[in-house]
Amino acid sequence: MTGDSTESTRRTRRRTSGPSAGDAPPELARLPKGRHGLPREFIARNHRERLIAGLAEAVAKKGYAKTTITDITREAAVSRRTFYEHFESKEECFLAAYDVVMERITELLKATAEAESQWPMGIRAALGALLDFFSREPALARLTMVEGALAGPRILDRYRRLIDALIEVLRLGRDEAEATGTQLPPTTEETLAGGIASLVCRRILTGEAEQLDQLLPEVVVIALTPYLGASAAERVALSSG
Repeated sequence: MTGDSTESTRRTRRRTSGPSAGDAPPELARLPKGRHGLPREFIARNHRERLIAGLAEAVAKKGYAKTTITDITREAAVSRRTFYEHFESKEECFLAAYDVVMERITELLKATAEAESQWPMGIRAALGALLDFFSREPALARLTMVEGALAGPRILDRYRRLIDALIEVLRLGRDEAEATGTQLPPTTEETLAGGIASLVCRRILTGEAEQLDQLLPEVVVIALTPYLGASAAERVALSSG
């Protein structure tokens, strides 16, 4: 395993506190060897969270279609029997992992956008937090943005929730457009969110997930231009935050 992969694995599995943009959803460390005296509920929760982290790592390496339950249990360092104590199938494990990450991301988008008093800066903050999260957690970026769109209808529904969360934040900018007399088509936000997602996916597929934070100025211009015009959107994109 390369140094980068080791670092990614460690970041994905670490326990976190607080909702800062670079933190992965909390996964517990591996259980101590021998007689640990831990409550049964803690052990069960630990195994489940390790399986979720193990799936994220396995999918990042092989893709959802090629990932097997054996791959997941190997990454999680638990038995196949333990896997079936928590999940009926690979898909159920993926759904659980996806829900954990999606809850974190949607919370992040809304919280960072609402923390700014001006909508354009809220969009910049929200997109910056999202790209920073993905840059720090490339395995979760692939799971969310690439595999979520490919892994079947149940998971695709979860993927749509991320796009919908971004659409909701963008739609708040219609007041900005109306103030300048701009009439936007009803599908503007859906088009913008889809374009941003497509751009992010391409960078992940070309192995550039850890550099996604560098896309912020470009993505902000894409998001804000229909509402503010190109010049104003660029000024926000290049601002210091």
